[in-house]
Amino acid sequence: MRKELGIAVLLVVLCAVTAALNRAFISSVNLTNMANVIGMFGIFSLGLGLVIITGGIDLSVGSMFALSGVLLAMALAEWHWPWPVAAALAIAIPMLLGWAHGALITRMRIQPFIITLCGLLIYRGLARFVAQDGTKGFGNAEGFETFRDLAKGKLFGLPMPFVLLLIISVIMWFVLHRSIYGRYLLAVGRNEEATRFSGVNTRLVIASSYIVAGLLTGISGILFAFYTNSVSPSTHGNFYELYGIAGAVLGGCSLRGGEGSVLGILIGTTLLQVLQNIVNLLGIPSPLNFTVMGTVVLIGVLADQFFQARSARKLVRSPATGAARATG
Repeated sequence: MRKELGIAVLLVVLCAVTAALNRAFISSVNLTNMANVIGMFGIFSLGLGLVIITGGIDLSVGSMFALSGVLLAMALAEWHWPWPVAAALAIAIPMLLGWAHGALITRMRIQPFIITLCGLLIYRGLARFVAQDGTKGFGNAEGFETFRDLAKGKLFGLPMPFVLLLIISVIMWFVLHRSIYGRYLLAVGRNEEATRFSGVNTRLVIASSYIVAGLLTGISGILFAFYTNSVSPSTHGNFYELYGIAGAVLGGCSLRGGEGSVLGILIGTTLLQVLQNIVNLLGIPSPLNFTVMGTVVLIGVLADQFFQARSARKLVRSPATGAARATG
């Protein structure tokens, strides 16, 4: 909880300072836009957080966005599929790919970094091939206006992506923090071998985290596709997985696994998007966006290293202190 509190304080301070420097930061238009973006990035970041908690990683999310986005646009605008069927396709594809990642990682014992890096290249190439390297769009959304409104509309004045993030966050909080499955996820991340010897099917737990991440990636992919209203297979979703990883790590998910919280991921994602917004509002050159993101990830990793070393020192000192007291 200490990490979440620290990052929350930093978020509040950043918001207060930026609002003082530029009043446009707290305008209704800017806050609505930020809520919209936080919703889209937050949903798939929760999935990435689960994967990171198991000690894994997924670098293929951005390419999944491109592939599912292209197929969604083609299914709706060219093939004229009913929108529920097209939506199911856009969600099922990342889930299927997540299942493949989990199977290769747990059955073939290949490193998650390698598997998902290959996926990043393969899915981007497939998206470009399917779309013949052309941009696919939704036009006026004729015939699927309801679907577009669900993805881009508002509920009680809040953007739908943000509303969905709130709903999914509540569900994920119960899954991670109040269910046996959540305990298994954390246990596998801390020590997979010990968890397996205790009778837990660690292969199933790890593989399922990639499938859940695929589900949330598919939902975010639909929102991103309608947000841009067109999908360029060569650029759509580029580096989005890094934003998700950065948000999760910044929120307290250890890259070693076994540590993380839903609240932390939400705060980390929000902080990252607020930083992006600050860069734009304060007139900082846009190419520095990636510099900001890289710096944030580095700080998160260094902080994780510091806290891990500090905890280890406390564990080493405790027995010695106890022994000294017993001797005295």
